[in-house]
Amino acid sequence: MTMFLGFHLLDRQVLDRDGQDVGKVDDIELTFDDDATPVVAALLVGPLALGPRLGGWLGKTVTDVAGRLHPSHQPGPTRIPYEFVSEVGPAIRLSIRRELLPDPQAEKWLAVHLIGRIPGNEAPGD
Repeated sequence: MTMFLGFHLLDRQVLDRDGQDVGKVDDIELTFDDDATPVVAALLVGPLALGPRLGGWLGKTVTDVAGRLHPSHQPGPTRIPYEFVSEVGPAIRLSIRRELLPDPQAEKWLAVHLIGRIPGNEAPGD
């Protein structure tokens, strides 16, 4: 199938098999088949994929902050192998559950230390 990567994949919402939000496609990893045709290998999600795409001081800041919040010494973006993609449409649907993917560390930190402190952000029943 022929795709225009910038149109069909980049910046699309990614949903797991149950419709749970995984994130947005911030970059794409390509490989080449035997005929030197580019093939999508993985979708890259999170600030460590977005920062280099933004470029400039903003991209460097996003990448640096995300790198500092990541527990690994050599952090990388959340990588979703393309074989897990079941549907490409207005949103990209996966054939697996979100729990099988690594949690983006920067998003977890922001949820606890920033978003969770916004008044009125309590979940019902809290």
